Order: sequence, then structure tokens, then C-alpha cells
Amino acid sequence: MSEHHTGPVETGAPMNYSEHEKTYDLFVHGAKYGTMILVVLLIAMAAGFFTAAGFFGGLVLFVILTIAGFVLLK
Repeated sequence: MSEHHTGPVETGAPMNYSEHEKTYDLFVHGAKYGTMILVVLLIAMAAGFFTAAGFFGGLVLFVILTIAGFVLLK
């Protein structure tokens, strides 16, 4: 358990750090925009089901909030 290694830390193939950073950035952007879309969808569904806005009012609200979200998250 408490062995002392004196060899190199990386024992496998060298990492491609540029690909690693691209994958991480893709994951972060996907999580950010995916969360925004889900929150906007829940708000639009609440407006459509629980107010007098109805389906088309919720749809319009979804489109407007989605565009605003994409603009603000850039």
C-alpha cells in the first residue's frame, strides 16, 4: 500500500492534451446549454399548463426564452 515508486508517473501512451481540452469544452458547453434548455422548457410548460397562456403562449415563451438564453450564455 505504501510503496515508493521511483519510475515515471505516466506509464501509458502520452496524452493528447489538445483533444482532452476540446472534449472538456464540449462537455461544459453541452451541460450549460442543456441545462438552459431544460429550465426554459419547464418554465414554458408551467406557463402553458397553469396560466391562461395555453399551448401557443407556452410555445412562444419557449422560443423567446431560448433565444434570450443563447444570447446571454455566449
